[in-house]
Amino acid sequence: MAKYLAQIIVMGAQVVGRAFARALRQEFAASRAAADARGRAGHQSAAASNLSGLSLQEAQQILNVSKLSPEEIQKNYEHLFKVNDKSVGGSFYLQSKVVRAKERLDEELRIQAQEDREREQTPPT
Repeated sequence: MAKYLAQIIVMGAQVVGRAFARALRQEFAASRAAADARGRAGHQSAAASNLSGLSLQEAQQILNVSKLSPEEIQKNYEHLFKVNDKSVGGSFYLQSKVVRAKERLDEELRIQAQEDREREQTPPT
């Protein structure tokens, strides 16, 4: 009887161990896929996403911009900021999201400008 109980416990531990290992592999694969999806985002952009709490894609969706054009960003920001002003019946929460999105996109523009300057300074090999 004790022998069968020990076998059941060992088999149960093996099943749980395999399931845990499979879940760990899936998590690593999902993490790698997310990193690949960020693509060219680089370390600075990822750090900016962590600081602002918004990814670049989220910020673009909030301000309804498809490419990083300073003029388009500013125009959409001003419109959405005015529309969501609390004095005209807007939402302070949405207005703060608009501000955070603008800050995130401005940071991305700054990072891109810095990368462009570094590329120009580096001589081609």
